[in-house]
Amino acid sequence: MFKKIEIWILYLFILISILATLFFGVLVRQGIEGRTSFGTLSIKFLTDPIVFISRIPEQLVIGAFKSNQNRINDPWDEQRSFWSISGFKGENLDNEAYLLLSRYDGDLEESVVEIIDLRSFKTLHTWNPDIDQINSLVDKKNPEFKDLSRDKNNFIYLILHPFLTDNGELIFQSTSPLIKIDSCSNLVWQNQVERFHHSFEIDFEGNFWIPSHIYPYSINKKIVGTDEDNYLDDGITKISPNGEIIYKKSVSDIFMENNLDYLLYSVGDMKFDLDPIHLNDIQPALEDGPYWKQGDIFLSLRNQSMIILFRPTTNKILWIGTGYFYHQHDIDILDDHRISIFNNNSKDFFDGDQVDGFNEVLIYDFNSKKYNKYLNSSLIENEVRTIKNGRSQILPNNDLMIEEYEAGRILYFNADGSLRWQYINSSSINNIYTIGWSRIMYSKSDIDKVSKLLQKASCSYG
Repeated sequence: MFKKIEIWILYLFILISILATLFFGVLVRQGIEGRTSFGTLSIKFLTDPIVFISRIPEQLVIGAFKSNQNRINDPWDEQRSFWSISGFKGENLDNEAYLLLSRYDGDLEESVVEIIDLRSFKTLHTWNPDIDQINSLVDKKNPEFKDLSRDKNNFIYLILHPFLTDNGELIFQSTSPLIKIDSCSNLVWQNQVERFHHSFEIDFEGNFWIPSHIYPYSINKKIVGTDEDNYLDDGITKISPNGEIIYKKSVSDIFMENNLDYLLYSVGDMKFDLDPIHLNDIQPALEDGPYWKQGDIFLSLRNQSMIILFRPTTNKILWIGTGYFYHQHDIDILDDHRISIFNNNSKDFFDGDQVDGFNEVLIYDFNSKKYNKYLNSSLIENEVRTIKNGRSQILPNNDLMIEEYEAGRILYFNADGSLRWQYINSSSINNIYTIGWSRIMYSKSDIDKVSKLLQKASCSYG
C-alpha cells in the first residue's frame, strides 16, 4: 500500500510548500494593506479570494465563541477597583437633568440607548433598533458597505453619539450609514451615501455636523489608488434634519488647500499613512465671538494630535492647536474665548498605543493663549485612562462628566472635584461592555425634548 518516496521528492515537496506558504502570506498582506496595484497591473483577482480564505478561521472562532468586540473585561485584563461596581453608584443630582446613555447591553447582546433621570437613576425610555433589518435595506453595491452585515450586525453594532430630536426621534451611526429612528425604534430614514463616524453635533440653523469617510477619494488616485481600503479620506459633512447632505468637504483637501498637505504623507520610501487624519469631532460655533464667527467649526484630528478652527465659507484654517495634547477627542466651546478638549494623552510607544499617565481635560483660553488642566487631580485619583474614544462635558455650573470608553464607565464630578456618581456598564454576570458617547441633557430645550418624548411614546413590542 505504501511505497518508498525518494528523499529528493520529499525535500522538493517541503520546499514548494514553504514557497507556497510565503507567497500566500505575501498576497494576504498585500490584500489587507490595499497594495493590489503595480502600475496598470492589478492583482485583486488573487488577493480578494485569498484574504477571504485567510479570514475563515477567524470567523469560525467568532461563530463558535461569540467573541464580541464590545466586551472589555476579559479575565486576563487588569482588574481595576471600580469593576466590582454595577450600574450607578453615588449621589443623585438635585436639579432636573437626564443622561442620554448609549451602551452595549451584555445581557441582550445588543446596543441600546436609554433616557436616565439623574435625580433617581431610573430608566425612563429605551430604544433598541433592529440593526439587521435596517442593514438589509442598504445598497451593498456601495463598496464601503459590502461587509456591513458582517462588521455591523445586531450582535456587534454599537450606537455612537445619539442625538435626541424635538419630536422624540433618535439619530445615530456606528461607522455606518446614518440612521434615524422614531421613539419606538422604527426606521424613519437612513443616509447611505457615505460611512459616518464619531461625533454628532447640531449647529445654529438646526443642521448637523458629522464626520464621514469620503469615497471615491478626493485625493489624487495616483497616490492612493482606487481601492476603498487604501486610504481613509475623512470628510466634514453637514446634514439636514431630513438626512440630506447640504455640504461636504474632504479634510485632505482642506490640508492641501491650506498648505498642510505635507502632513498627509510619510517620508522616505515608506507608504503613506492609511489613516493620517482620523477626524473624531466637529464642533460648530453657535454664536459670534472675538476669535470665531457663527458657522465656523472646530475639528479634532486624532492622528495628527491637532485641533483646527476652520471657516467653511472661506475654506480657510483660522487657528491650529498642537503640542499640548495627544490623540485627543471631543472639543466643546465653553464661551466666547474658551474651548475644552478631552486629552487621551495616548502615545505610540514600542508596545503600542498607551496612555502616558492618565487622561486630561484641557481648557484653552484664546485671550491668554494658555492651556490649563481641569480637575486633573480628580481624574488621576479615579484612574481615568482610555486610549481610544472618550469624551468630557463641562456643565454651566462647572460640574464635569467624563466618559471612559475602554472601562465602560461614566464619572460625574462636582465643581470642587469630588466624585458625585459613577456608572459601570456591567452585565448580570459582571462582564463590562462599552458605551458609545453619551450626553448629559440639562438645558431647558433638552428637558422639553425629554418631556415631549415621555408624553407621546407608547410603543408596542413583540
